[in-house]
Amino acid sequence: MSNNLFLIGYRATGKSTVGKVVADALGRQFFDADIELESVAGKTIAAIFADDGESTFRDLETQTIARLAKVQHCVIALGGGAVMREENRQIIRASGQTVWLTASPECIEQRVNGDPLTGQRRPNLTTAGGLQEIREILEHREPVYGDCADLSLDTEELAPSEIAERICQWVQHEAEC
Repeated sequence: MSNNLFLIGYRATGKSTVGKVVADALGRQFFDADIELESVAGKTIAAIFADDGESTFRDLETQTIARLAKVQHCVIALGGGAVMREENRQIIRASGQTVWLTASPECIEQRVNGDPLTGQRRPNLTTAGGLQEIREILEHREPVYGDCADLSLDTEELAPSEIAERICQWVQHEAEC
């Protein structure tokens, strides 16, 4: 097994922000799977959804995860829905450990609304939008997040540096076992 570290969770739970801090602290490379995917595709996730559909996006996502998983000793922030595909879960399990970053639907909505890039880069996933969409998607995804996670951390009341510190302590403890 590789010792990559995958960060999973709904959008705006801090995966990319925390991932960068963790990677720096552990002396590892950091990859944001969504940014890597957009770079290869040459367009935003929202544009991929609009032009090519979700199925094409999910195929590109799987290809991106498989490519990144081959890199050793890195931290990878995954897109919120990445773990919903069994093939992705198998790749992740085979190449590292997984940390699930959580937050309440209300906190997620506040963070999404406060980040102008989220709306530009990521499409709504249901016709509901807003808080209702977040609740619907989380209800569907949380059991899968939980099954995948080696560690779960609530990000709502913690600064990114505090979350990163807890993850680093856990990684170091796991390495000693």
